[in-house]
Amino acid sequence: MKRIPLKPRPHWEQKCDEVGFHFYNYGGLYWNESVCYQFTSQEIDSLEAATEELHQLCLEAVARIIAEERYSQLSIPPEFFQICCQSWERDDPTLYGRFDFVYDGIGPPKLLEYNADTPTALLEASIVQWTWLEEVFPDADQFNSIHEKLLAQFQYIYSRLSGRQRYLHFTCERDSTEDLGTVEYLRDVAIQAGFETQHLYIDEIGWNFTQEIFCDLENNPIQALFKLYPWEWMIDEDFGKQLLNEPMLLLEPAWKMILSNKAILPILWEFFPDHPNLLPAYFDSTQLQHPYLSKPIFSREGGNVTIYYGDRSYQTEGIYQDQPLIYQSYWPLPQFDSYYPVIGSWIIGEEAAGIGIREDQTPITQNTSQFIPHYFV
Repeated sequence: MKRIPLKPRPHWEQKCDEVGFHFYNYGGLYWNESVCYQFTSQEIDSLEAATEELHQLCLEAVARIIAEERYSQLSIPPEFFQICCQSWERDDPTLYGRFDFVYDGIGPPKLLEYNADTPTALLEASIVQWTWLEEVFPDADQFNSIHEKLLAQFQYIYSRLSGRQRYLHFTCERDSTEDLGTVEYLRDVAIQAGFETQHLYIDEIGWNFTQEIFCDLENNPIQALFKLYPWEWMIDEDFGKQLLNEPMLLLEPAWKMILSNKAILPILWEFFPDHPNLLPAYFDSTQLQHPYLSKPIFSREGGNVTIYYGDRSYQTEGIYQDQPLIYQSYWPLPQFDSYYPVIGSWIIGEEAAGIGIREDQTPITQNTSQFIPHYFV
């Protein structure tokens, strides 16, 4: 694993725009092709194997959590845990997720967290870095079958549905360019898979009290919805109680609530202690030695993470200071030229599909971190 400086492609901004990637300067320079990461095929094999192994562990954990009714540890209200159980028993389909790894190319990948519900950095990992590879390293390869596997998984989901559920609405927040870009990319893939689609923002979703169903701006029923909007936020919305009636198919499904908060990390460690791809994690700090860190169970973009070094600590800002915490052993990110990379490894359906790399000059990846392309030899 190496970090290699490069000369950016001429007119790279235009080339990003051409594939629908319009947020390359989101919050400052986000897409950075003045460097890249090089891997060996053996390193890629290690990342792929860890991704599929952890996916299976997560599925085992969901089954056990449901059987043991451990919703309180996950801060899931009992009535919503019930629809998690029902969604799991129906085998409601999942589209995707992203495991975030610390990896140096030497030891096994270690799981920092699992973005199981609303992972982003997808378009850039799929299409954008592939077009970069074809132009810059045409004779090399890349761990990236994301687009093909997304298409295949949408086709699988389409085959399981019928009627109005094959009309798939897509939603996200109104004020996020990144979220809109991600949703529009996924909507395009869904169209290729056969779905009819429509985009609407989360604040445009209505409730038809007569038919007891969610509806769009034309009062058409929403019977299948892809939401780039976290489950824990949906629960707190005015329409949250209507979700208990399960009036529509949701992507990601309700059972992903169990995996989409960081409370899953100590539960995974309890179920699979000393697993080589897991870090020690607990619901209190008494079993950890310095350094260790705390994370709010519902948090995003590295918000309100604290690293405890013993005589000092390092904390990021955020809006999640009132959330319950979990505690995890601190495993330092590798440093390459004073930058700390985190590898996001995608699982689509049941298969590992590729990686994207975010790096920062601080040891905690945040929304200011840059996306760096990769290749392997």
